Amino acid sequence: MTGDWASAITRAKAHAPFLADLLARRPDLEEMLASGEGDAALALAKQAGEGAPDVGSALRREKRALALVLGIGDLAGAFPLLKVTGELSDFASRALHAAIGEAIAHRMPGAENTGMTALALGKHGAGELNYSSDIDPILLYDPARLPRRERDEPGEAAQMAARRVVQTMGAQTAEGYVFRTDLRLRPASEVSPLAISFDAALTHYESSALAWERAAFIRARSVAGDIEAGCEFLAHIRPFVWRKSLDFGAISEVGRLVHRIRDDHSGPQRPGPGFDVKKGRGGIREVEFFAQTHQLIHGGRDPSLRCSGTRAALDALAAAQIIPAEDAVVMGESYDRLREIEHRLQMVNDRQTHSLPAGEALDNVAQLDGLTDGSALVAELETICEKVRTRFDRLVEAHGGKVSAPKPQPVAEERLEELGFADPGALAERIGGWEAGRVKCLRSDAARQAFSAIRPQLLEALAKAPEPERALTRWEQMLARLPSAINIFHLLEARPALLETLARVLALSPSLADALGRRGDLLDTLIDRTAYDLPGDVDTLIADMRGEDDDYEAVLDRVRRVVGDLRFALGMQLIDNAQDPLDVAAALSRVAEAAISVCAEAASREFSRAHGRIADEELVVLGLGRLGGGALTHASDLDIVYLFTGDFEGESDGERPLGATQYFNRLAQRVTGALIVPTAEGALFEVDTRLRPSGTQGLLAVSIDSFARYQAESAWTWEHMALMRARVLHGPPAAHDAVYEVVRSVLTRPRDEDALRADVLKMRGDMATHKPPRGPLDIKLQRGGLVDLEFLTHFHQLRTGTCHDPNLGKAVRCLGAAGHVPDTLGEARDLLTRMLVTLRLVSPDTNLPPPAARDVLAAACRQDSWEALLSALDKARAEVAGAWAETFDQTLEL
Repeated sequence: MTGDWASAITRAKAHAPFLADLLARRPDLEEMLASGEGDAALALAKQAGEGAPDVGSALRREKRALALVLGIGDLAGAFPLLKVTGELSDFASRALHAAIGEAIAHRMPGAENTGMTALALGKHGAGELNYSSDIDPILLYDPARLPRRERDEPGEAAQMAARRVVQTMGAQTAEGYVFRTDLRLRPASEVSPLAISFDAALTHYESSALAWERAAFIRARSVAGDIEAGCEFLAHIRPFVWRKSLDFGAISEVGRLVHRIRDDHSGPQRPGPGFDVKKGRGGIREVEFFAQTHQLIHGGRDPSLRCSGTRAALDALAAAQIIPAEDAVVMGESYDRLREIEHRLQMVNDRQTHSLPAGEALDNVAQLDGLTDGSALVAELETICEKVRTRFDRLVEAHGGKVSAPKPQPVAEERLEELGFADPGALAERIGGWEAGRVKCLRSDAARQAFSAIRPQLLEALAKAPEPERALTRWEQMLARLPSAINIFHLLEARPALLETLARVLALSPSLADALGRRGDLLDTLIDRTAYDLPGDVDTLIADMRGEDDDYEAVLDRVRRVVGDLRFALGMQLIDNAQDPLDVAAALSRVAEAAISVCAEAASREFSRAHGRIADEELVVLGLGRLGGGALTHASDLDIVYLFTGDFEGESDGERPLGATQYFNRLAQRVTGALIVPTAEGALFEVDTRLRPSGTQGLLAVSIDSFARYQAESAWTWEHMALMRARVLHGPPAAHDAVYEVVRSVLTRPRDEDALRADVLKMRGDMATHKPPRGPLDIKLQRGGLVDLEFLTHFHQLRTGTCHDPNLGKAVRCLGAAGHVPDTLGEARDLLTRMLVTLRLVSPDTNLPPPAARDVLAAACRQDSWEALLSALDKARAEVAGAWAETFDQTLEL
């Protein structure tokens, strides 16, 4: 092997303390290198980890030996650049593979290295790692195949393994480190876990990935762990990277990234002390972008261009006559020399640096390279960078770009101060950050242009909002969650009146603001003033949710969209005091009832395709709690009990028949899934089935006869209290009658009043101990609140066998008319319910809301002011406490 080995060793000892130290530690390798036995030394270096006490130590020993041999071989001119970078890249892959295997075996000794994959991106993926480089892998896992302990969830096991991989690779020990490992190139790195499932990653790259991610995947390889699974994943996303049509849009995106790099790079733009050979004008990155941009444009139609290495890509582009052969040669040779200089900078002290030092340190780098001094190195770089700069600028300009793209005009601090914002300077910086790409939905030129069109009016609206700083923070959070916001910006530009409404939502309601963050198009529902009308009856809502498509997934999507639209509109009605909260609560209940019916129909239809139906037997859905009582809030779960008509003897008539009990239990699971599983249109409801016979220990669905037997023979007093608000929401008419007969017989039977009183007091006492109020406005759990009123009402209903209306307000008034409770309890219930419904929207944590939300609460509760509301609340709680004391001879501490 040719090369000036002796000169390389001499220069290393004189000018690179890192290499000098390695030579002193490994005289055996120095002897081989001095004799010109480069390949033999390389083979010996790869054995340096043998006999190490653990994986981390073995990898560190091998890394140091390789750094020595490759560094001297590079300086000697015996190892060409691609051999150096290729060996470093191969070692990085071996190291990652070993680290993943060790991480899995740490918790599952003896387990195979499977179920987790490392994808190499950037220079590692291209086989072009720097001499002292970070690596930027993406860790993916398969929940079904990742070895894990029985008690570990797949996602939890994957994150523990990922953390251990990073620790093994990057921790600095007495033996050094392996590779600094940066996982920030993973999808949505600001919010995602360190390791991502294959399915989640596929969804990201197929739906919401950005242009820079396409460019990054040009050089992606599956290198470690379950390599075959990684190759399959890359095959799946190939259409995302390589698009069939000519993609000239990539020019503007890649060009924008370059401009940002140029603008953000504060160092000198031309060679000299401080010049960055990677990011500076005409540097390494511009050669890489030159190749990758052409690949992105043409690679979808020409597979020969799908090369991962920069030199290989340039040669392929020239062979396909996309770039002149001269440009391929000039850019390629420039790239190689820039990379060599980069290596010299890093060899001195094993630092991941790209900047030229000053003075004697610059001379030192030049002399390590074999040049006379720093000025010779700078002169050479001037020539190289000018060639690269000229060709890259020509590429950008040829496709409509600008070499010196102007920065977007920042928001004037003076204007923000005029609008009354507390810290104009900090706010101007935040807004600049949104537009600089920190917010995903503002990373395209079209999105930024659309945003700039509404920015002045938006800031004015936010400044006029009831709580400007709160509104601004929630606007920022909303932007961060939205995958795309162009349509919202266009809508607000076309309907500027919606800006004020938006600002009110953001200021007053965290739950509505969250809804907008998931579905920005909800603002569309407010264009028509009919959005402030209450929705129709249940049958009308069912017809709207059914639509005309029988496809199961399409039905579930439509239900979620309709429910989301209505819940948002009803929330706006509360905020704007357009409807009584009692009417809104009833409307929310009708919406939920219709959704349950449509989802149950769709699930039954889908279930019957495989299992058929059971003659004369059907599923029945019973609503309890606030759902049964017809008074939901925006935060309510759905309390549901599943029953079925007929007996246990039936069997379904499908291809895979089931007995009645199994049939209806599995169907009930399917209905619950239809209600709770998020689809492309978002989530729907949370469902609670714990009020079923025998609670969580019992079957999910039981026959009406079994339900009757359980209620008559085994149910506790609290279960009979729960029946007070039972209402059939779905099922055949005959089932309604049968269920209501069961409920009537249970609730009207004679009772021991003393035993009933003791049961009620014990239950309420236990609840007060184990479930105290969460905050000062916990209208439900505070003594004298809604729970006390419910217990009081249900006690009298069971004691007297009368007033069995599932609507709590009607039941209380019925008991008042009969003289069992004070007449004033009806008004107390109305106030408490209005306050609960509105609080769930504006202050779900039950803490004291900000001033603007207090005004909303007061208006919703038909009070003139916040002080008047607090006074009315005290009075209502005192009314409940007085009735409680009169009934139970027990004083409540308010």
